[in-house]
Amino acid sequence: MKSLWNQEESLEYKGEIALRVYTSRLLGRDPSLVLHGGGNTSVKVSETNILGEQEDILYVKGSGWDLISIEAEGFSPVRMSHLLELAKLPRLSDLQMVNELRTHMTKASAPTPSVEAILHAIIPYKYVDHTHADAIVTITNTEGGLDRIKEIYGNRVIIIPYVMPGFDLARLCAERFAAEATDKTVGMVLLNHGIFSFADTAITSYENMIDLVNEAEAYLIQNNAWNINRTEVDTNLSTGNRGDIARLRAEASEYFSKPLILSCHTDTNSLDFIRRKNIEKISQQGPATPDHVIRTKRLPLLGRDIYTYAEDYKTYFSEQTANKTEKMTILDQVPRLILDSELGMCTLGQTIKDADIVADIYSHTIDIILRAEMLGGYKALPANDIFDVEYWELEQAKLKRAGNPPAYAGEVALVTGAASGIGKACVTSLLKHGAAVIALDINTDIETMFDSPAYLGIGCDITDIDKLNESLDKGVARFGGLDMLILNAGMFPGGKRIESLDDDEWHKVMKINLDINLTLLRECHPLLKLAPNGGRVVFIGSKNVPAPGPGAAAYSTSKAALNQLARVAALEWGQDNIRINTLHPDAVFDTGIWTEEVLQSRAKHYGLTVQEYKTKNILKTEICSSDVAELACAMCGPLFSKTTGAQVPIDGGNDRVI
Repeated sequence: MKSLWNQEESLEYKGEIALRVYTSRLLGRDPSLVLHGGGNTSVKVSETNILGEQEDILYVKGSGWDLISIEAEGFSPVRMSHLLELAKLPRLSDLQMVNELRTHMTKASAPTPSVEAILHAIIPYKYVDHTHADAIVTITNTEGGLDRIKEIYGNRVIIIPYVMPGFDLARLCAERFAAEATDKTVGMVLLNHGIFSFADTAITSYENMIDLVNEAEAYLIQNNAWNINRTEVDTNLSTGNRGDIARLRAEASEYFSKPLILSCHTDTNSLDFIRRKNIEKISQQGPATPDHVIRTKRLPLLGRDIYTYAEDYKTYFSEQTANKTEKMTILDQVPRLILDSELGMCTLGQTIKDADIVADIYSHTIDIILRAEMLGGYKALPANDIFDVEYWELEQAKLKRAGNPPAYAGEVALVTGAASGIGKACVTSLLKHGAAVIALDINTDIETMFDSPAYLGIGCDITDIDKLNESLDKGVARFGGLDMLILNAGMFPGGKRIESLDDDEWHKVMKINLDINLTLLRECHPLLKLAPNGGRVVFIGSKNVPAPGPGAAAYSTSKAALNQLARVAALEWGQDNIRINTLHPDAVFDTGIWTEEVLQSRAKHYGLTVQEYKTKNILKTEICSSDVAELACAMCGPLFSKTTGAQVPIDGGNDRVI
């Protein structure tokens, strides 16, 4: 571990709070120090209030902020005098503590202060840094971890036995600090939790953290507990297993009562860990630090027996609540982490972001466990300590602040022809409504078109069956299954009368507009059957189905045949709880098939200007890709939950269709 402090870069940060932001971000850049909202930092400053009085204020990281991206607004200003008085109380409940923190801030719009604000306040240094450094957690999660920390640091750190974060921890730290701190004290180690560093300058506090963690890493190296020997494995295990993945996701979603994303990780580190002979022992002890439990649950599932996992979780809940006086409500019994020798490390969440956070946390946990094993054996905290954090109302509040999930949270959509026009607009709409999206297009720009973890763009010629199946495998391995299918890919060859239409062009149009959609339906059917809320398919048809025009024989015929395919699919697949509906757009000109040449040709055919042609409908309005996409997206939602086999025009009103 190296200091990331850059003197030239630091000069851009003027003032104590700005430097607090800078060094907080430096800590956040290293995932072996903090992950996804973990850790916290603070600075003590003197400010003049509205009455002209000087006040000492603690600016501490607010809940919901990540150190890697924190801004000055992410720090909550709390009056120091009140925090120090609170630290003297014999007891303070969690809710009382949060109330006292919020009511003694100097800025009403600031986020809720960290629950460790009192702890930061009692440390008599301007800057305080707190991380969950992997190396520290590794050492303290072993038999004899306390003695090892003493051996590494001597009297330069104060050692605090594990106590649940909050007021009790702050009081204990205050007592220990008052009794043990000397001029040599540069840090504080919280066993099974993390490490604090502090100083009167931002750079010293930050570099104290780096130095302390470096010493822990050096200790692991010296004791042959750093370099992990891993076995090379086949990392393409999930290829061809999309049915197994989708079934596992469906079962998990059933227990959760809502759709879940399931993401498979088959990297070498994950598979090597899963295949270790002692996996049942080392994976079933608990998380590296209790903070992780609200993301990962206490234990991963080994294999795919979700029923047994759920029953075991109920037993765990019953055992932990047997002697508690307050009534508690059990949380869902679904694992967030599944370790399977064929599917890899599978992580679950209501969004892909949630699932990816689980993956990040457990990837670090794997290294922590394996290094602890080399140091003498991994030993996590007892189940009761983990349970207390899992059911701690302040930790649960972190997960609830996001509010109600969007309409398609946990669901997966596949869109073809997604690089432009209606397809691209469908991707935009689905992402906006919370879906994870697999986007296919022959244009490889599709791979980087959207910057979102919920987006997987795959350059794919969907007429190549092998490539199409590879894309489906990749999409299901990333998100876990398929709930919605929007069949949009197509071509419009331009105006040609029948006597001028050659066989090659006819067959090409049929292949792209019709044949490949049959293949997609066939390959996606097993996945759509497993969709937690039922499968949904939207065909992007055409006005030419009910009202064909001259010069478009191949296009009109292919779309008419596609429409008939959709009707038959609606008849056949209703018993599988899959609904099929069709949209018939007309005159949507911001799409890939409407080249300027084609547009001018069609306008000329009708004796209109281009602008007149664009609005040649009863409402005299122009139809955009986004209009079609929003309706396609709505067709996948509850508004159309009792509709299948429908054909809906979106054309501004066409007299021939009407």
